[in-house]
Amino acid sequence: MHRRAGPGGAPPLSETFQMLSFILRRLVIAIPTIILISVFVFTLQKLLPGDPVLAMAGEERDPQVLEFLREKYRLNDPIPVQYFTWIGNALTGDLGISLRTNQPVLELIGEKLPVTIQLATMAMIFALLIGVPAGIFSAVKKGTVTDYVANVVALSGLSIPNFWLGIMLILLVSVKWKLLPASGYVPLSEDPIRSITVMIMPAFVLGTALAATLMRHTRSAMLSVLSSDYVRTARAKGLVERKVILKHAFRNALTPIVTLTALLFGELIAGAVLTEQIFTIPGFGKLVVDAVFNRDYAVVQGIVLVTAVGFIFMNLLADVAYVLLNPRLRKQ
Repeated sequence: MHRRAGPGGAPPLSETFQMLSFILRRLVIAIPTIILISVFVFTLQKLLPGDPVLAMAGEERDPQVLEFLREKYRLNDPIPVQYFTWIGNALTGDLGISLRTNQPVLELIGEKLPVTIQLATMAMIFALLIGVPAGIFSAVKKGTVTDYVANVVALSGLSIPNFWLGIMLILLVSVKWKLLPASGYVPLSEDPIRSITVMIMPAFVLGTALAATLMRHTRSAMLSVLSSDYVRTARAKGLVERKVILKHAFRNALTPIVTLTALLFGELIAGAVLTEQIFTIPGFGKLVVDAVFNRDYAVVQGIVLVTAVGFIFMNLLADVAYVLLNPRLRKQ
């Protein structure tokens, strides 16, 4: 018996409720995870050597100034009180004030996060355009010279350090051939063409390693699906090979690829530090490095908390995506 669709061909209400229930269960799981991360981050930050107040006070270090700063930023309170004050303010959107710039942490993150998101998005596009087709082609041509070459290229992409590849590209593409800018950043809202041009090289550097990872996982998923009964049945019916590969095999191999893509995107936002430093991109990476060196506790805590929440959100998106691809998972 076929399920009755809703008005206008929409999915039935039972499927909608199943999806909402699935998302709610994932959110319930995410809440204690975020709490544990916040405790972990706050505790580790307090264990770091050095005193941020001494760094703020400069060379004079007047005792009255030091005491004033500690009272202002509530550093004299017991650590549990400091934690609950911080997490309570964070729930209202207040991540504190930078000890160094006296600027709201949320404002600093709002300035730097779009830069890293743009870089991560372009890197992910490179990775998907290179890695997924290469993985499909390698699986279809398993055991051939093409397959071996693709695996060697993927291994090279995983082995070459990002910083070395970035420096080599700057020397060749920017210094020698003068094709692309060597460094810097232009906001998309200011000059879209220039912004994309400046970001091509760093995005390619980040995207090559991800493309290699995606290629290996796509190849494994495709090999598993290509040996399944329904693919053999589709071929026995005389369907065109391209249709068998793309419609039957690739569609069923998408679940691990979607999950991996979401996880890799989260890693990009959190871990593009070296690439941003090499190409002088004022993103999350530079903000993290500066905050750590300056013992800017509020900024470090805010960045890690936002990154953790973003990573969990990407996991939630991955869960929703592969449940849409495989509705049987909604009841799990």
